[in-house]
Amino acid sequence: MTHPRTDHEPASAPILRADALLLDLDGTLIDSTEALRRSWTTWAIEQELSQQDFARVLGHGLTSSAIVAALVPPERIAAAQARIDELEVEDVAGIVALPGAQAFVASLPTGRWTIVTSGNRAVAGARLRVAGIPVPDTLVSADDVRHGKPDPEPYLLGAKRLGIAPERCVVVEDAPAGLTAARAAGMATVAVTTHYEWAELDADLVVEDLQNVRVEVDGHALTISVADGA
Repeated sequence: MTHPRTDHEPASAPILRADALLLDLDGTLIDSTEALRRSWTTWAIEQELSQQDFARVLGHGLTSSAIVAALVPPERIAAAQARIDELEVEDVAGIVALPGAQAFVASLPTGRWTIVTSGNRAVAGARLRVAGIPVPDTLVSADDVRHGKPDPEPYLLGAKRLGIAPERCVVVEDAPAGLTAARAAGMATVAVTTHYEWAELDADLVVEDLQNVRVEVDGHALTISVADGA
């Protein structure tokens, strides 16, 4: 399996080279924690689910459809999915860009990056707009794939939409499921410690947030490294 070429300067802070960046959304570019909690709490109460029922399947990086399918009977899935979609689109209060996210995205060349999210397109669009981050035309959402993270399908589709070979892409993620998906797609990885500790994140490069990542552009080549002073 081929990855973008990695130099070690020093060994603890690799430099990654690629042609495109694929970015996770929640926990990587934006903080939607409280909005997510409110929406899913309301949904769980309406579905008459116990806290134990909900806790056993909820996982960061999972699609809402996977969570819904695990919690309600088959005949109720469609209505339950529509309801959580409605709640998540409507509740964007308190959603903000994470430190460095807006500047990081602004530094990337057009057509050389996209967002790959476990949420659906309507939810992603609502959150990105309120956070002040552009919605790329090539965005990959749960609506576009049959298998969500940790399956590689979402990231492989993101690379395809950009027209970049998977092995020439770097993924930025905050969750183990997303990192697993990226590795399975043959992509190098950068992890941010928004929701997980360093030791829980198996990535080529681990940083606190996107303020600590620098991207240099040289023609078609993107060089990703730890920012000076990070």
